[in-house]
Amino acid sequence: MFLVTFISLYGGVHVYAYWRLRSAFPVGTRLMVLMAAMIAAPVAIRTLEHAGFEEAARALAWPSNIWMGSLFLFTSFLAVIDIIRLISRRIAIFSPSFRHRFSPAAACRSALYLSIIASVYSLYEARNIRTEHLSVVTAKLPPGIQRIRIVQISDVHIGLLFRESRLERVLRAVRAASPDILVSTGDLVDGRLSKSDDLSGLKRLSQMFVEVSAPLGKFAVAGNHEVYAGIEQAVAFTQKSGFTVLRDETVTLPNGMVIIGLNDQGRRKPGKAKAAADEDRLLSTAPGGFRVLLKHRPVMPEKSDGRFDLQLSGHTHKGQLLPFYPLTWTEFSIHSGTTETPKSSTIHVSRGSGTWGPPMRFLAPPEVTVIDLVPAK
Repeated sequence: MFLVTFISLYGGVHVYAYWRLRSAFPVGTRLMVLMAAMIAAPVAIRTLEHAGFEEAARALAWPSNIWMGSLFLFTSFLAVIDIIRLISRRIAIFSPSFRHRFSPAAACRSALYLSIIASVYSLYEARNIRTEHLSVVTAKLPPGIQRIRIVQISDVHIGLLFRESRLERVLRAVRAASPDILVSTGDLVDGRLSKSDDLSGLKRLSQMFVEVSAPLGKFAVAGNHEVYAGIEQAVAFTQKSGFTVLRDETVTLPNGMVIIGLNDQGRRKPGKAKAAADEDRLLSTAPGGFRVLLKHRPVMPEKSDGRFDLQLSGHTHKGQLLPFYPLTWTEFSIHSGTTETPKSSTIHVSRGSGTWGPPMRFLAPPEVTVIDLVPAK
């Protein structure tokens, strides 16, 4: 059903783009054939992966995913311009003195030029890791401790397109921050491990994480893509990378800090209800001390407010690309950045350190988050 839905929606975007491009350019059957190939490419990539032809799958994934991202940008710009044109036409009906000179061909050309510029910039932005800094003042640190530094990565999406060179950019920012604690808030791996019985091909990637120093520990929770990848293999990879994976579990550090990790709740109501019950149970039984809650999706049941000190989440990518911004804003009240709740808990939602699908980001740069816990004076 997911595949049918995706192909239908993705195919519909192509139909819209082709129909509008015909108004501005002498397009022919070659473009139609190219679009048909791009619609089929995600299925071909998965088939090649399952057959063990990883290099061929990667070679096809790069152009097809860049095409996908560029098409999303083009159709988003085009849709906005077409809406403006439609409104202008309606105004002209009731106000004959109003004239609009933006023809369908001019609208299409403008959207195409904008999307080309935006696509080039998006490829650059996706590789430009930003370090975001957050300071949390608390009276719950043990006496004598001047600072505890947590570094958060999220939504790295290690897979066909995110490999050693891109991971090194993320870990370079992590090492520069000199973390006491390193946390991963889900989607460390992408949905591409389920057909592999051997993780040796990912050994170098896991070793890169192992080489990062975090004296007080490395902790991770699973996201939805770990489930897609095959949860047990994804957890095995994360553990080989030096992380303690918390699956509805609590860990108390020697300094009294408490790390609480929750499984991803999913989108279905039964999963949400169970996750809320597990969260309530863990928060009810966790020891005192500064509580850090790790959960992939940036949601907070009202009952949890004030029962943790800091929640770290990801998942949204801040939309990553047009037209997904409105979707994240609609689904999550906190879709990016830092928020203080009514009962003085702090929630930070990462934009993510990698990319899902297209290796592109538009006005939503990847981040590594540095959180300094400092004692109240």
